[in-house]
Amino acid sequence: MKSGCSFCGNKNFRKNCVQYIYRHDGKFLVVNNVPCDECEFCGEQYFHADSLKRIEQEFMAIYMHGKKPFSELKVPIEEFVSI
Repeated sequence: MKSGCSFCGNKNFRKNCVQYIYRHDGKFLVVNNVPCDECEFCGEQYFHADSLKRIEQEFMAIYMHGKKPFSELKVPIEEFVSI
């Protein structure tokens, strides 16, 4: 990041691997250990385009072409007005 963090302006970043949640048309794909550059001050994460393209391709392979994912997760959902 040459110009610094677009949120806080900090110029120091660290390499990290994080969980990324891809969402499209109400469907989700959770991807673990995605490499990113993370702002050392505010924690904002920056992902490389090739990583995001790979995640999108994997999403399409699973939802459009029936590829079996590594694992699945059941998540409870609530409406805020009812809690």
